[in-house]
Amino acid sequence: MNVDLLAKAKRLGFSDRQIAHLTGQTEDAVRAERKRIGLVPSYRLVDTCAAEFEAYTPYYYSTYDTGDDEVTITNTKKVMILGGGPNRIGQGIEFDYCCVHAAFALKEEGYETLMVNSNPETVSTDYDTSDKLFFEPLTLEDVLHIYEREKCWGAIAQFGGQTPLNLAMALKKNGVNIIGTSPENIEIAEDRKMFAAMLTRLNIPQPPNGLATNEVEALEASRKLGYPVLVRPSFVLGGRAMQIVYSDSELSHYMRFAVEASPERPVLVDKFLEDATEVDVDCITDVGQFQNPDEGTIVMGGMLEHIEFAGVHSGDAAMVLPPHGLKDHIINKIREYTHAMARELKVIGLMNVQYAVKGDIVYVLEVNPRASRTVPFVSKAIGVPLAKLAAKVMAGQTLKELGFTHEIWPKYWAVKESVFPFNKFHGQDILLSPEMRSTGEVMGLDADLGIAYAKSQMAANSPLPTGGRVFISVSDAHKADVADIAKLYVDLGFEIVSTSGTATVLEKAGIKVNRIYKLTEGRPNTIDLLKNREIQLVINTPAGQTPRSDEIKIRTTAVYTGTPIMTTLSGAKAAALGIAALRKSGYQVKTIQEYL
Repeated sequence: MNVDLLAKAKRLGFSDRQIAHLTGQTEDAVRAERKRIGLVPSYRLVDTCAAEFEAYTPYYYSTYDTGDDEVTITNTKKVMILGGGPNRIGQGIEFDYCCVHAAFALKEEGYETLMVNSNPETVSTDYDTSDKLFFEPLTLEDVLHIYEREKCWGAIAQFGGQTPLNLAMALKKNGVNIIGTSPENIEIAEDRKMFAAMLTRLNIPQPPNGLATNEVEALEASRKLGYPVLVRPSFVLGGRAMQIVYSDSELSHYMRFAVEASPERPVLVDKFLEDATEVDVDCITDVGQFQNPDEGTIVMGGMLEHIEFAGVHSGDAAMVLPPHGLKDHIINKIREYTHAMARELKVIGLMNVQYAVKGDIVYVLEVNPRASRTVPFVSKAIGVPLAKLAAKVMAGQTLKELGFTHEIWPKYWAVKESVFPFNKFHGQDILLSPEMRSTGEVMGLDADLGIAYAKSQMAANSPLPTGGRVFISVSDAHKADVADIAKLYVDLGFEIVSTSGTATVLEKAGIKVNRIYKLTEGRPNTIDLLKNREIQLVINTPAGQTPRSDEIKIRTTAVYTGTPIMTTLSGAKAAALGIAALRKSGYQVKTIQEYL
């Protein structure tokens, strides 16, 4: 490698990391050599006027081609906000919302805001959101260039989701002032061993767990914990490659084909808590600004109870705020654990915690000292812009100064429902899992929980029927509880349709059932009735980790015909409550401002 070749490589778009890989050096060494010879990018304006007029819109991109640098440097105190990068499943618009609110909040405080993001299809990349916008990839190299070129005072890595969070430690090592929770404390929450040690110190339960760097270790850990176990790679986005496994053969397949495990990137093996209630908590705090961790303010913005049992990714689960099924002592325990972890991690800004409640025990599943994808929903539900307040806290203000020191528990119900793209992917099974698959979310508000849930289903383009037929087919694991659910629908006047296995269970419980053929037995079967619009609701829980092909056909046909489908008994129960409430009193439309 010589000076000319290095300059040519940079002009052709090779990153420092690629050059380091090809030349057997470190990325730091390549960056140091580049700086030594004065090889740094210049920034050009995107010509938004197609050369017809002079463009003033502050959109910039970097280039190593020779030419003038078109960035105008000011003496204003600058804060760089790292966006979420490309929108994809697992990292969506919720993080963009947080970045936009951060830009607005810091502008109000007199800072110049610089947005770094590579996605033109977001609000954070609108021309009037920030003072300057850099269309750049979220890599260490590109972020450092901008930070040094603009002489920024600080950078926010908490609002763009997992992508910028993974850069925080490396940025700090290179002299970037990460404002908000320190990268060292972020690392404690992200590193499984450090996190477990923290929970032990605080006497907070977590599900029994282990680490594995290869297949043998994974099998050993799983046998020790007992199946089912939840396996996942470390540092993942949107629960990618997370799976609940029920046997040695499933685990071996996962370790061989789903992930690459190494000592640096171990696979996490957690005991899966079946039929536990999952709870998401978003809180805001300024405790990290104080020397004494007992000082400062912690406010829980929202506590969301999942409608589906634990095991569905929080980005896919339907949730209720405030929690509808938790006892007071459980709520107090969740509050106590949240406060203890926020103080221990010296959090400045936002923190999200995921809990699983089984019986009277509250387990901590994970802690994210950053904005979460539920922040926009919670902010709208309680009428407080949490991301804006968090940005001001990260810039040095206290919650007392901002006038937000007490929890807000709404006097109405807010239900979050996820929106899925299944009708775009023919043949794709719709079962929910720990891996996120939703592409958006909607909100239902009402003084009645059933109506709020029904509104959320309408908004998600899956309105609940108020009469007709319900097809019910559940796995053996759910047969003990299915009669209670079916009775709810019978009491509402629905006709129950079922295949032999579930029908036998329902008939034993004294419920009248219209038996139909399984797909392999003949016709008319479930798919025929769905296509003829003779079924108004489907309740179908999976028969194990590897679903049978006829189950998949029924679920996908329900999606194509626009028939509402519930794949969990808890979802089916919520739907019955929603239908009962709709039939009793109908629903009214009110603006969110009227609720607040």
